[in-house]
Amino acid sequence: MQNKVTFITGSAKRIGAYTAQHLHNLGSNVVIHCNHSRLEAENLCKQLNQKRAKSARLVQGDLSDISSIERIGQQAIDSFGKLDILINNASSFYPTPIGTITEKDWSSLVGSNMQGPLFLSQLCSTELAKNNGAIINMVDIHAAKPLQQHTLYCMAKSALVAMTQSLALELAPEVRVNGVAPGAILWPEQEMSDIDKQEILKHIPAGRLGSQADIAQAIEYLISANYVSGQIIAVDGGRSISSQTKA
Repeated sequence: MQNKVTFITGSAKRIGAYTAQHLHNLGSNVVIHCNHSRLEAENLCKQLNQKRAKSARLVQGDLSDISSIERIGQQAIDSFGKLDILINNASSFYPTPIGTITEKDWSSLVGSNMQGPLFLSQLCSTELAKNNGAIINMVDIHAAKPLQQHTLYCMAKSALVAMTQSLALELAPEVRVNGVAPGAILWPEQEMSDIDKQEILKHIPAGRLGSQADIAQAIEYLISANYVSGQIIAVDGGRSISSQTKA
């Protein structure tokens, strides 16, 4: 990762922030992105720059707004004058039972989980190709096994899987494109009951939540795996292959 530049969307908090710290520790310069979480993003940049001067930059904007993507992507590229790795991590997640879905839900869930990654990848593809770069998309195991009352979210993630594989063909051989499909890593920011948590854990062969480190390590592998493209790695403790998996 020495002398590499990594742009991670949605990296002010949670898995995105952990991944930024992990890749920074490996030597990469990082471009942190946020939409609403400006304070958290600024604090993360400050922390990383204290470890290594001028090694982290910040861009802000709404990736579900197509008109903002050119500015966001270009600022990311201009931050260090190059780009080696794009990690499409930003994601909205919440239930949308049929009968309640609105245009605002479409804009948020499809915009962040599929539309944003597509247009940002398109914008960054030329710069990534110059550096034999990589795109890594954060997918979800529920792209293949839908989660009840999350039709719109699952549709968007399923489209992101198709996009990952399609771009792996279209951008080859200069740019590799892969995806990581997390299972239960962190509990959602929305409150969950202990009963609901135990119900999820029952269907994970590993018997526990994964960790943010598990995701960051999978991303690290895909960055370094020069003969891997078009693949989706499930990091889910075996949940996606368990016969007990509950949608």
